[in-house]
Amino acid sequence: MKNLKPFQLAFLLSLPIGIISVLLTLIADHIEMNEPIHDIGLGITIFVFSFLIIFTAIERFIYRKIKLIYKSIHHLKLGKDLKYSLGESISDDPLQEVEKEVLDWAIGKKMEIDELKKVEKFRREFLTNLSHELKTPLFSAQGYIQTLLDGAIDDLDVNKKFLEKSNKSIERLCVLVDDLDEISKLESGEIKLYFSTFDMNALSKEVFESLEIKAAQKQIHFSIKKGCEKPFMVNADRVKIVQVVTNLMENSIKYGKQNGATVVGFYEMGDNLLVEVTDDGIGIDENHLPRLFERFYRVDKSRSRDEGGTGLGLSIVKHILEAHEQTIHVRSTYNVGSTFGFTLKRK
Repeated sequence: MKNLKPFQLAFLLSLPIGIISVLLTLIADHIEMNEPIHDIGLGITIFVFSFLIIFTAIERFIYRKIKLIYKSIHHLKLGKDLKYSLGESISDDPLQEVEKEVLDWAIGKKMEIDELKKVEKFRREFLTNLSHELKTPLFSAQGYIQTLLDGAIDDLDVNKKFLEKSNKSIERLCVLVDDLDEISKLESGEIKLYFSTFDMNALSKEVFESLEIKAAQKQIHFSIKKGCEKPFMVNADRVKIVQVVTNLMENSIKYGKQNGATVVGFYEMGDNLLVEVTDDGIGIDENHLPRLFERFYRVDKSRSRDEGGTGLGLSIVKHILEAHEQTIHVRSTYNVGSTFGFTLKRK
């Protein structure tokens, strides 16, 4: 019915009227024994007359109104001025077009609402996490200073100990603020990248050396994957890539097992080089992987804070690589280990 034109609709509506009028007159004539031929002619006349009335009503007072409404919706959607655009030609079947427009609009709005809900949920979580991350070092420093003001400042041993702890909390707060500032600048493109050509193999070994003392505390062994000992030249911001590799290596230490191992491998993939950092640590449960690079997202909140860090490291890594127009991914199995892989432009 929705695809019928005014002519067809008027015909369908007036046809039953003509048939009923013929039947009624036939019944009446049968009772009176009159000739039915005149009554059939009367029925046809009634049908034609009713058809004209119905067609005129649908065309003038219903269909044209719907076309006008559709034009208004269509041009409002396009942002056109109705006063000058309503004379333009449109579809011959506005009912179907209106239905499609409304359905498309409804689907679009639903998607928009769903996206806004996700953004709002992310905003609430971010503010909650940010508040918690700021409060922890602030309250710690405040507690130590308050204790000193209450009289502990007169005890030289307590005095020095509490001042050192306060300083440590303030340093953590400064690192958190610096990390947030860096992410903000990376997102807005304020941080300029300085591209150069360098060897990822040599860079990885430099990071190994810088983290040697931390790794020794857990007896974790760093190595380059067998077969990847040759130079692998890339074009990127060397300072930022050192930051990326250092972050991934530090995580392999934090969440690695005693006497564990971390291996860095390189794989040539067309114009890009894939760098993989693999450890045999505690691993990550699969349901955490999609959110691992979000700001402040922690798989195990209590353990993560005990290990230190701001909860922004992986988010910074992701933004650095996106600034290079590259990607990072993670594969992990709980209690088996994790592999973080990212790409760089080969030279």
